[in-house]
Amino acid sequence: MLSKKTSKRFLLTPLSSAILASIFMQSAAAYEFDKPVENAFKLGQDDAKYGQFKVNLRYRYEMADLAGGNETAHANTLRLRLGYLTPKFHGLQGYAEYEGNLAMQKDYFAPKSNWKGDPTRDVVADPQTSELNQLWVSYKGIPDTEIKAGRQRIKIDDDRFIGNVGWRQMEQTYDGVIVTNKSIENLTLKAGYIGQVQNIWSQEDAVQLPFANVNYKFKDIASVTGYGYWYSDYEEGQAGKSAQTYGLAVTGSPKITKDIKLHYRAEYGFQTGYANNPGSFTLGRYSLMGGASFMGLTAKAAVEELGANGTQAFQTPFGTNHKFQGWADVFLVTPKDGVRDVNATLSAKPLGIKMAFVYHNFQSVTNSINYGNEYDFLITKKFGKHYQILAKYAYYDADETAVGNTKNKDVNKFWLQASVSF
Repeated sequence: MLSKKTSKRFLLTPLSSAILASIFMQSAAAYEFDKPVENAFKLGQDDAKYGQFKVNLRYRYEMADLAGGNETAHANTLRLRLGYLTPKFHGLQGYAEYEGNLAMQKDYFAPKSNWKGDPTRDVVADPQTSELNQLWVSYKGIPDTEIKAGRQRIKIDDDRFIGNVGWRQMEQTYDGVIVTNKSIENLTLKAGYIGQVQNIWSQEDAVQLPFANVNYKFKDIASVTGYGYWYSDYEEGQAGKSAQTYGLAVTGSPKITKDIKLHYRAEYGFQTGYANNPGSFTLGRYSLMGGASFMGLTAKAAVEELGANGTQAFQTPFGTNHKFQGWADVFLVTPKDGVRDVNATLSAKPLGIKMAFVYHNFQSVTNSINYGNEYDFLITKKFGKHYQILAKYAYYDADETAVGNTKNKDVNKFWLQASVSF
């Protein structure tokens, strides 16, 4: 049964309603202003020979309600990114970006930041803060090769192991260097080193993280990826998180007929202790997906399992974990008994409006625990290149009677979002 607090979940603030209504009314008229604005950000030059400014403004209302916990959280936040990309000069290019998030009310709790908000409310991971989000230099003077160094956004493959956690208002960026080479047709080689992570709480975590990623594409039939991640040297008391991860993935979306396209993914990886980790373990992870698109409708069925031994579990501490195992974020950290997520997705895009429904069933890998089910809904619409609105809802229905279930509280979350990006 839903808690009484969830009766507020569809109650929009006057500010959020006004912003969305304004975007709807003005979106058509805005198209004719896009070109002058684009030229202004390119300093009046179509080829951006003097560089260009980049701006992103994103408003979000988030409701978060954990059954039996604190009071329901209501977060109205406004995130601004402002950056400048230099012109290319003998293969060199640089970028600097500021990011700041304004909390327009304090009716939520942000525990891991300097700005705490209201500790009597449930958690929303969007603190009021500002930071230097990116500051990097790239070099493309070597044929088919890019070297990028500095604080940067890094997204590898599907973001499962290294991602920017772009769903949150303050994204995750990395201090490091990454080399990308495409000198062999259809083959992409990536290798890099990360020495520090600036997380979604705007805090800096020291880490040593070399990584390698190799991808080869067989036209539209298959994309084969092999990877390795070695992370260690966490701060004091965190040595148990050091691990090395290896894996192989095969994905594809081959077109069968004019109207039918298949989708598939098969991935396996394993994780063991590394460097200063005192533990000895080997844990597996697999992900399988199959689906098809027909006449604008896409259906997929999938299973992902993160293994465990009852004490330790397969972890992905730098991934964009909100994309996986439910938008309610119950399984951002894998519980000690692991998690097996059997899920199904149904999506469509009528009149340019993207709509999706996702169902999840969560079980443990050890000790036969039924965690619960989750139901996720999404509707979003883009207006031209620069404007977007979104509404999203997640309901995690916990099995409160399951013995050993540490995820035994219902969770309701609702988001309403509008963004402008140039």
